[in-house]
Amino acid sequence: MTATCISVDHVARVEGHGDIRVVIENGEVTTCEMAVVEPARLFESMVVGRSFEEVPYIASRICGICSASHVVTDIRAIEAVFGVAVTDRTEALRELLVYGSYLQNHATHLFVFAAPDFLGHKSVFPLADTNPDLLERALGLKALGNELCTLVGGRSIHPITAVVGGFTHEIEAAEYRRLAEVMDASRAFALASVDLFRDFDTIALETAGDMLAMVAPGAYPVCTSDTARFVRAGYEFAAAAVEEEIEEYPQGSSAAFLARARRTGAPYMTAALARVNASWDALCKDARYAAAKASLRPPEYNPFANNIAQAVELVDVLDRCAALCRRLADDEFAGTSAPVPFAARAGVGTGFTEAPRGALFHRLELDGDGRVRRASILTPTAQNIANLEADMRQLAEKMVGEGYDGALIRLEIEKLVRAYDPCLSCSVH
Repeated sequence: MTATCISVDHVARVEGHGDIRVVIENGEVTTCEMAVVEPARLFESMVVGRSFEEVPYIASRICGICSASHVVTDIRAIEAVFGVAVTDRTEALRELLVYGSYLQNHATHLFVFAAPDFLGHKSVFPLADTNPDLLERALGLKALGNELCTLVGGRSIHPITAVVGGFTHEIEAAEYRRLAEVMDASRAFALASVDLFRDFDTIALETAGDMLAMVAPGAYPVCTSDTARFVRAGYEFAAAAVEEEIEEYPQGSSAAFLARARRTGAPYMTAALARVNASWDALCKDARYAAAKASLRPPEYNPFANNIAQAVELVDVLDRCAALCRRLADDEFAGTSAPVPFAARAGVGTGFTEAPRGALFHRLELDGDGRVRRASILTPTAQNIANLEADMRQLAEKMVGEGYDGALIRLEIEKLVRAYDPCLSCSVH
């Protein structure tokens, strides 16, 4: 019997800690595991008994990149309980806040984590020597995301101005116009990024499972819809039904729960690629053109294409944020962003947003004083792990069948893991 064991302890260039284990015996893949080895962080228990006013800021500590998404998602869950309807202006500011984290995340993932794989480097540091302009401009995009979150949310991570019913502070019109100009100036680099990742060679692969994304008619929504769609299965469900539609289950090799669709039993991917598949027609014109030029059109189920999808979203985000900033400066949205009045009451509410890495659900049960009785958080990475494992197995089997050696199989599996852009720390919330 001949056996090859591919073991990667603490996969590099991902957020958090995880191990890969693949065993190939007599030409067959017998074991394929993506083990999350982070300890449980217990955020769902931590917020029990806390006032609704504290909960969004506690939940934001789940992630230093997606903290804005966790705040907005928690606030939407609380507002669902209290029956709060916010103004159009508040909705626009929330979009800006979430989009700031997209710029932060995608620029970091694409150029610090993913690009070295395709440029023959083991880390980003050689890239800083060989192409310092590329890295400097990429970090400039991340810095723009930081600035956007700071100006809208009060600081670059763990925002403090977004509250139930609105915002406690808003910048002046001139600042919005300046931001719009900076975003316009950044668009050329974002477009070039799509071309860069389009030209990287990847193995032909089709994900084993489904794809999940937020949808809305004629829109590319990130925090303004309560409807989710399983793209391949072709059905939609309301966010309030998430526990009836998505099943979480334990697996002995991982500290994180895995997820699958209850109706089909299928694992699924939720990410930029899922959003592009679900709402390609609603991308901004430049982003849609860039996607088409990169041959990224629905249906596209190669998980490696998530890198290109994130680059396309950089173009889309810059266009959308520039437009939002100009409309905010010109006072085109109805109402103010000041918090609307409301009263605490008991009930259950679900918040749903598209975090940079994919669909994010927060479900809260509050008592009559607005204190948490129960909390449930479903992060993108926790949803993705089962599908990632299935794709790892499929990739390994394909490469074994084509005669690749263990070293190349290991490299491509690591590239696949990074293409998913996992945050393994978030998966053990």
